[in-house]
Amino acid sequence: MSQFFVKLLVISLLLGPHHLNAQMAYKVQDHYTKTETYITMRDGVNLFTAIYTPKLATATRPYPILLQRTCYGIAPYGNDSYPNHLGPSMTMMQEGYIMVYQDVRGRYKSEGQFTNMTPLTVHKSNTDVDESSDTFDTIDWLVKHVPNNNGNVGQWGMSYPGFYAAAGLLSNHPALKASSPQAPISDFFFDDFHHNGAFLQSYFLLFPWFGVPKKDTTTFAWYDSPPVNTAKVVRDGYQIYLDQGPLTFADTYYKDNVFWQQTVNHPNYDDYWRKRAVLQHYPPNLKTAVMTVGGWFDAEDLSGPLNLYKTIEKKSPGTYNTLVMGPFGHGGWAYETGHTLHSNLYFGDSLASFYMNEIEAKFFRHFLKGIGNSTGLPEAYMFDTGLKKWHQFDQWPPVRFHKQKLYLNAAGTLDRQPPKKIESVSYPSDPMKPVPHTEDLTSTMNFTPYNYMSEDQRFAGRRPDVLTFQTGALSQDVTLGGEIKAYLNVASTGTDADFFVKLIDVYPLDEPNHAYMPHKNVTLSNYWQMVRSEMMPARFRNSFETPQPLRAGQKTAVHFPLQDVLHTFKKGHRIMIQVQSTAFPLFARNPQTFVRNPYKAKSSDYAKATQTVFNDSFMEVDLLEGAITENAPPSVWNFEDYRPRVISMAPFENGAQSVSTSTSVVTLRFSQKMDTRYYSFGKGSLGVESMVRVKRLLGFSEDAQSFSFELDVKPNQRYQLVIGSSFRNENGDRLKPYLIDFKTKD
Repeated sequence: MSQFFVKLLVISLLLGPHHLNAQMAYKVQDHYTKTETYITMRDGVNLFTAIYTPKLATATRPYPILLQRTCYGIAPYGNDSYPNHLGPSMTMMQEGYIMVYQDVRGRYKSEGQFTNMTPLTVHKSNTDVDESSDTFDTIDWLVKHVPNNNGNVGQWGMSYPGFYAAAGLLSNHPALKASSPQAPISDFFFDDFHHNGAFLQSYFLLFPWFGVPKKDTTTFAWYDSPPVNTAKVVRDGYQIYLDQGPLTFADTYYKDNVFWQQTVNHPNYDDYWRKRAVLQHYPPNLKTAVMTVGGWFDAEDLSGPLNLYKTIEKKSPGTYNTLVMGPFGHGGWAYETGHTLHSNLYFGDSLASFYMNEIEAKFFRHFLKGIGNSTGLPEAYMFDTGLKKWHQFDQWPPVRFHKQKLYLNAAGTLDRQPPKKIESVSYPSDPMKPVPHTEDLTSTMNFTPYNYMSEDQRFAGRRPDVLTFQTGALSQDVTLGGEIKAYLNVASTGTDADFFVKLIDVYPLDEPNHAYMPHKNVTLSNYWQMVRSEMMPARFRNSFETPQPLRAGQKTAVHFPLQDVLHTFKKGHRIMIQVQSTAFPLFARNPQTFVRNPYKAKSSDYAKATQTVFNDSFMEVDLLEGAITENAPPSVWNFEDYRPRVISMAPFENGAQSVSTSTSVVTLRFSQKMDTRYYSFGKGSLGVESMVRVKRLLGFSEDAQSFSFELDVKPNQRYQLVIGSSFRNENGDRLKPYLIDFKTKD
């Protein structure tokens, strides 16, 4: 749900000008023709649509249509204005699709009224409309009116556009052959703004985007700026939100914000939320092929992709239905960063490129262009965030697993056997001194959370208001692959409480730092990596529709699922569970006094409480039996095996210590034929001061396996130059970065 395109811009700026030049070497306007039009829906509302058609398209060479419907605007507007990029990836843009973008109802240049997560209508008349009918009407118009299309339509979208892709599946249009909902919102009571009904205060700044109706069609943002200018205030969101007090403070800013008022007035899972839940509407006969995509560290939409895949698998078992989960935050699979990092952890190189080229492009290529007898893809393409490898499964959750219970021993251990004697351990919970969800305070005023999903949890686990339970050092690898459920038996001195449960991988003391540590003061020695977490309000323990107070001091069962994982806890690591009642300001504070509507709680409702956890509480996990530790399936794809490399350098060897200043032209030889449109250079470890200047580009050789350039060098200098990953082979696989390091003579 975050402003994904803003993130892309920031990432592009961070990668520097050479990266941008490489990406922009392919100009959309040179290869595509743009047309803007309005498409009329069945109730007469006109939706603004931009169509980009490959210039190579003819009646004898038709192209499929790829549609994205979005509430975020389809800028740039104007027939002569082109974006720098089209479609899900550079690969698909270059292969050629008729790319179509549409403003949904009530957004930007489209007519009508915008509704968050538009309720789906089961039985439609000619005047009943929802996102599925708008998708049907749009596809129907496109295949009939866009010249040189092959009659096949695909749909894709990420985050909120992922919801529109998921809802578009219900259009059941015969031309819709393939759809890829990516990080799709499936239910606002469990995604984005809430987890199990607990409000994410970290989303507070997003309400202007979705709660201010526009008065007329526009190409500009019509809504107010966020109520807090994060560029001008101290970015300690913990303190800012704490000082604001109860959630009633929001009326100061959002008294007229439609979505905020709807959220406040529907604190429980009533018809308002149920009507917006897309999962309940899927029929048993979906004809469209589906590839759902998500990130294991997506703090915004993790529930959506996992549950969308499972729902279609259950309700429509005959549908081509595949799931992809990688080591990414929100949308991280859609842009390449070279080294794939999340928070402090490194998972490998070019993982987004692998997804875009080897998974996504194959899916659409097969179903929309008819290439190949099959996609060649498995049922589930899943990344093990412990072993840091891709794995294929023919079913998710996997077939070969057994349920393992891990009991929360009052002594602080995790036991496989139930306790012989019921005991308990307690912790204080003070809503005026809540446990922070992160120790990176500068991130607490972001629009949405991000890094906490894999962040080091030592800062929390060493507080007295957080319980920790852990195993000893593991004698062998242990792989959890599938679902996790918390079965807590608790008591509280208050009449309401939240319980935040975290699954953590504790690294050994001798764990080395990796080469790309983003924060110099962080050490991976004894790092407590968050693997999965979830919040559960005790008020909803029996029903999300009808909340119930706790009886002070009475033992009570609070059971809830955490989202799935695929994570190997390696030999020598420990498995840890943490339990706490606050995670602020990620989640709004529970008053710990039961009130009918927590959004309207008063300061006097906030009270300290003591929370007790009994030792018959346990975590139930899916333990893969031998799937990784014995008879391990090979990693299905190792980018290093066939990514292009620099294999030689002339006229001097890399590392030479006495290079003549008269030797200025350097030629690199690559292991594979390269795409001659792309190149980039960068600084080495010695910094920009030692970066040799490229005086002139001589370009690629005729066979595209060599590249020459002229250097500007001075005597008695040490120089470095990184040959960057924007170089790529003809398949789009990026070059393994190559460091040139040499010294010139006196």
